[in-house]
Amino acid sequence: MSQESRPLQELPCISLQGSMWSQSRSIKRKSRGCLGESLATESTPTELIQQWSPRHKHQRVACKGKENEGGQFVLARRSRRKREAISGLSWDHLPDELLLRILFYLPLQDLLRMSLICKRWHRLVFDESLWHSVDLEGLTHTAPALEQLLAAGVRRLRCPRAFIEELRFAGPSPARVVQMDLSSCTISTSALESVMSRCTLLECLGLEGMQLSDHIVHSLAKNPNLVQLNLSGCSGFSADSIGEMLKSLSRIEQLNISWCDFSNDHVKEVVGNLHSSVTHLNLSGYRQNLTLEDVKVLVARCPNIETLDLSDSAMLMADSFPIIAQLKKLLHLSLSRCYQIHPAALADFSETFPALRLLDVFGLVHETHLRSLKKGVPRISINSRPFSTVARPTPAPCDRLVYNERAMWGARCRLRFKS
Repeated sequence: MSQESRPLQELPCISLQGSMWSQSRSIKRKSRGCLGESLATESTPTELIQQWSPRHKHQRVACKGKENEGGQFVLARRSRRKREAISGLSWDHLPDELLLRILFYLPLQDLLRMSLICKRWHRLVFDESLWHSVDLEGLTHTAPALEQLLAAGVRRLRCPRAFIEELRFAGPSPARVVQMDLSSCTISTSALESVMSRCTLLECLGLEGMQLSDHIVHSLAKNPNLVQLNLSGCSGFSADSIGEMLKSLSRIEQLNISWCDFSNDHVKEVVGNLHSSVTHLNLSGYRQNLTLEDVKVLVARCPNIETLDLSDSAMLMADSFPIIAQLKKLLHLSLSRCYQIHPAALADFSETFPALRLLDVFGLVHETHLRSLKKGVPRISINSRPFSTVARPTPAPCDRLVYNERAMWGARCRLRFKS
């Protein structure tokens, strides 16, 4: 009995086998398949099984039975392949920078849907890098979107002809918008004041046809980088406020302040406070309020004007031509419906205005005399621009070379609402 059990008490073979495994450990690291086959043998040392078992798997230990009297018998199980190894890398493992780059190519509606997935995606969707330029034309309820966009740091915002309810901003944080078009929007004066009071970085602004206030005009004066301003058809502000605003806008280049609810005091404040930086000016629609003296002041203060629109000024006559001719850089002049100017005075325009290329005299020259006038001044294009483009965000449809119905100051917004 003792002789039969003697070989079972000798362990040199096991120790020898363990030393061989330790010597070939580097080879086994390169090939886990061979290791798995070796682990399947009954003579595998316990230490090696524990070492090569997966860390995340709990080892089950069986202590009962005769065969385990000398020590514990360990049951080892191969680890299952992770699901990611089969289906690819998880979205959760992608860095924020890569996800932002992917989200950059999504349209507006899909981007908003992505924000509902989880907190992380909501944070990424409203990163300011994705909301650089947004077009909300056609959106029914604009107020919530406007609040969120200004908070997200939008730089270019197009929102014409929209209905904007009362706004409730979370705090007094300043807006970062540079170009904004709110032309012909239906919005209360208080709501517009809350928007404009946050804007100090504006370069291009369109508020055509809106009811303003002195508070709004004072807020506009806090934008020293303003280059293009469209206040056509606006009302509700005093002459002093418009004068103070224009004093502060030393970099203004294009100003459309036509057809506003102006008195003669308003007109004098405008022409008396413009800077020499102005190159495009629309001062049409003031009938009895724009006089020859106002034109003299205007020409003296703004010698670099290239486009000038004085249409619908009933007080202007042909004696204003020598004064306007002092604008040596004038390329486009509009005198439509200035009925005190006789059509015969237009025959010498080529000599009076050597640099002039465009002349608009709608309603001033009868169709029968227009053909002969065009022959007399072949260098000048007559009545080719029925609509003014001064400081307007969207060019007029007549200018087919650059017309884009959803463009804003020469460029379309990247994110556009589609109804």
